[in-house]
Amino acid sequence: MNGSNAVLVDLTQCVGCGSCTVACKLWNGKPYDKGAPATGLHPVADHSNWTTLTQRKAEKDGAPAWRFVKAQCMHCEEPACVSSCMSKAMRKTEQGPVVYRPDLCAGCRYCMMACPFEVPKYEWGKVIPSVSKCQMCSTRLAHGRSPACTDACPTGALRFGRRQELLGIAHDKLKTGRYVNKVYGEREAGGTSWLYISDIPFGQLGFKANVTSESLPAIAEHYMRKTPALLLGGAALFMGLSKLIQRKKAVAAAEEGKREQ
Repeated sequence: MNGSNAVLVDLTQCVGCGSCTVACKLWNGKPYDKGAPATGLHPVADHSNWTTLTQRKAEKDGAPAWRFVKAQCMHCEEPACVSSCMSKAMRKTEQGPVVYRPDLCAGCRYCMMACPFEVPKYEWGKVIPSVSKCQMCSTRLAHGRSPACTDACPTGALRFGRRQELLGIAHDKLKTGRYVNKVYGEREAGGTSWLYISDIPFGQLGFKANVTSESLPAIAEHYMRKTPALLLGGAALFMGLSKLIQRKKAVAAAEEGKREQ
């Protein structure tokens, strides 16, 4: 889906104001954390924080450097969470977002295991839990609008548009020599809808450096095809053990009856 929508994040322009986190909560009806810092920083992703903003200490030209990093679901071009979902609760829309339908969720949490970025979170504290993650404001995109976080950014650190166009803009910026020579998300996990450029190596900023550039659904499907066989095999083994135990009990009872006679 190289023609789908995406967001380009220029980490050199982020000032850590937290407008993106507030806009995300307001649009998605998420509760604001009690005791949250005035800066708007939300370092932990969970059911109430779909967008996180953290301050990272790094090093540039031998001197300490601080950068703010916005994180959310990466909305992969070929998402492993969608491929691994047996109930079709996860799906990739034509506009770009990977969306989740709790009414279809079976609670298997395979999406959590499949995600290379460890994004989906489970609502363990709820009686009827769901998986929780950023939806990239899919309802806004469906009506021709941009994600709430990008609209709220006052510095232009978040730029919404078509993925191929944003990649062109990103690579033009890399040519200036002000950035490290990499667009994070261009190839990770087969490509994502959230793209990042930075003047600090991404490894220093907490980005996962070991994500494969290969598309992950084929790998997930390989294991998912084995799931029914494993379940059936486990059920057969359980039934076999149950019958064996019942037979042993019957034999023991018969022998006990003979001794009593």
